[in-house]
Amino acid sequence: MKITAIETLVVHAIHRNWIFVKVKTDQPGLYGWGEATLEWKTRAVLGTIEDLSGFVIGEDPHRVEHVVQKMRRMSFWPLGSIGMTALSGIEQALWDIKGKDLGVPVWQMLGGRVRDHVRVYTHLLQARQDRPIPDGDINAFCDAVQETVELGYGAVKLGLVPYMGYDAALPALRHTEKLANAVRERVGDSVDILTDFHGRPDSVQAAKAFIDVIAPIRPMFVEEPIQPGDPDALAELSRLVACPLATGERLLMPQDYAELARLRAVTYVQPDLSHCGGFSGGRRIAAIAEAASMGVMPHNPMGPIAGAVALQFAAATPSFVIQEEAIGLAPWFRDICSTYPLDLVDGGWAIPDAPGLGIEIDEVEAAKHPYAPEIIPALHAILPDGRIANW
Repeated sequence: MKITAIETLVVHAIHRNWIFVKVKTDQPGLYGWGEATLEWKTRAVLGTIEDLSGFVIGEDPHRVEHVVQKMRRMSFWPLGSIGMTALSGIEQALWDIKGKDLGVPVWQMLGGRVRDHVRVYTHLLQARQDRPIPDGDINAFCDAVQETVELGYGAVKLGLVPYMGYDAALPALRHTEKLANAVRERVGDSVDILTDFHGRPDSVQAAKAFIDVIAPIRPMFVEEPIQPGDPDALAELSRLVACPLATGERLLMPQDYAELARLRAVTYVQPDLSHCGGFSGGRRIAAIAEAASMGVMPHNPMGPIAGAVALQFAAATPSFVIQEEAIGLAPWFRDICSTYPLDLVDGGWAIPDAPGLGIEIDEVEAAKHPYAPEIIPALHAILPDGRIANW
């Protein structure tokens, strides 16, 4: 069997363009899907997929690791976020092909499932873009959290902190404290609250100040409390606060996670399977995390193929804890799929038995949402003095 072509399908989902990768083979009707979505870098990823196809076409799709190594090593230059995203989408599609050809789900080829149910969490109102909820109105914010929980979720991720620099302004701290306490009071103790700092604090001290006022509500974790890339600072922060910390969505290589593990810098790691090398990279990262007693919570606020990939990975990964999803990014999230394995049942996903990834894209329906420039929310990340903040 040989790979004959790599096609891409771009689906516009307001704040991001989903990049679906279709790898075709010389076996009639046998192809695989992957997702290589990277916010605000759509055309760069598409070009890189085209560049990488020269390493892939003609290869046996069953030799997944061989093809991955060929893309990485023969590229000479480190691939970076754009290149690794392109590679990840292709890699995922190879597993889909292999599973379909062998008649088994991907999780079976990863060693078999280690759980019967995959717990998930969502964003406020499932990340709906048509209904922004300002955090300045505490009651309206709590109403939205309650509404999200009532959709069937037992865990919700919230943005509770403002844009900031190196300091933590007291009025902002007071507001964050009130907001966090109000949310916990509204949903009670049975719902897990997760919060994402998006790396907004420029200092360990600013991050600590905001974590300290959130800590009493016992969040499941504080995500990216500082910018990625400084594991020593993250380890220092983890020793100063009473909350579990998490990071990983902007880390690409196993070496990045090995350093986090060496320093015991976080409680949870969050590799994105559409950026870290797909299943191949994700499995390496999960093994590193397990050896350091760190749980794995893959990042995924993207499209349905990325969700299907995450589901297969979670089914076979012992150190997995909970999976992110954001199906409210588009009202037609499910409509572009002819086969869809991501239905919410008891706060999570059932594990599919269909071959491959268990998902199929309705290309006619998907084509109704062609590429368009994304709305870039980061453009609002400006401090009162005009300085650009971390989004």
